[in-house]
Amino acid sequence: MDATAIGNGALRSNGAGADTKGKPIKCKAAVAHGPGEALVIEEVEVAPPARMEVRLKVFFTSICHTDLSAWKGENELQRKFPRILGHEAAGVVESVGEGVEDLAPGDHVVPIFTGECGACTYCESSKSNLCKTYRVNPFKSTMVTDGGTRFTMIDRSSGARNPVYHFLNTSTFAEYTVIDSACAVKINPKAPLEKMSLLSCGVSTGVGAAWNTANVSKGSTVAIFGLGAIGLAVAEGARLRGASRIIGVDINPEKFSKDGGVDYSFECTGITDVLREAFVSTHDGWGLTVVLGIHATPRMLPLHPMELFDGRRITGCVFGDFKGKSQLPEIVEKCMLGEININFDGFITQEMPFADINKAFQLLEEGKSLRCLLHV
Repeated sequence: MDATAIGNGALRSNGAGADTKGKPIKCKAAVAHGPGEALVIEEVEVAPPARMEVRLKVFFTSICHTDLSAWKGENELQRKFPRILGHEAAGVVESVGEGVEDLAPGDHVVPIFTGECGACTYCESSKSNLCKTYRVNPFKSTMVTDGGTRFTMIDRSSGARNPVYHFLNTSTFAEYTVIDSACAVKINPKAPLEKMSLLSCGVSTGVGAAWNTANVSKGSTVAIFGLGAIGLAVAEGARLRGASRIIGVDINPEKFSKDGGVDYSFECTGITDVLREAFVSTHDGWGLTVVLGIHATPRMLPLHPMELFDGRRITGCVFGDFKGKSQLPEIVEKCMLGEININFDGFITQEMPFADINKAFQLLEEGKSLRCLLHV
């Protein structure tokens, strides 16, 4: 990997740095005002970090299908506006709140949507990557510390300063964001931030699903239903583990050109229930179905309990079962040393300025994008 030329001095490019510590920062953010409404680039005020929080300068962010689903308001219980979406990014710490000892201004970080405090029963267990306090919660729209927001903006009609809500512990569609320190992963400053941003969600989730959840071994056969970025990251993880056959299934034949290491591709327009088809396609006796991503509600598993008695299993997976703060730094180091050869470039299908974020959303919705990298 080539090093990225982003250092501590870059924090001052927007008038921020040592002189902004403890002070609010005004910056641009892409604000969602309602389901399906075009995001509006507006000025927001970002408060200083509270206890156990950090404020980041975001340099790169991209759009995941989870952002698309939240923007469209597909799950009514998750609707909360105005809101700053975004959860896949990379940046630099601008300032830290009281009690933060593992991060400092200038550190290069990858924000993660499911945090790791490192001290609770869940974090200390090898059986889970879901922290008791900072685990992902799609219904949460405020900070853990005080239940408030760190974003505010002026209402154009009344002149009142109103809160702007958070999203998935990260809210990266902004020049600056405040997140819990448990959700900030410090990485080697020589690692290219634009590529490392993909570890915030898509690549970690897919590769981890193959490595940690399914534990794909050499000679395995893997079928992937859905060839978006996460599906192709599963293929990448399976390839790196030596799978003998990787089968890709999707309703959009245009995605087959972005095969990402898939050996065989099949169009599944005739399948009425993809989840059931995935389950029954696994090998009796030891087949495993891993469910990834956010699903619209209500959604029930299309299985009879007796179908589990032939040895097939089904499980969910969050963030590839990686413990973010503990394990991602080592993944980054191994990538830089060439010990792990993840094809990050293969996932970045477009690059655009932050101002074109609505165009990036459109490309993803039309199935023409894996990851559109936005330069913030």
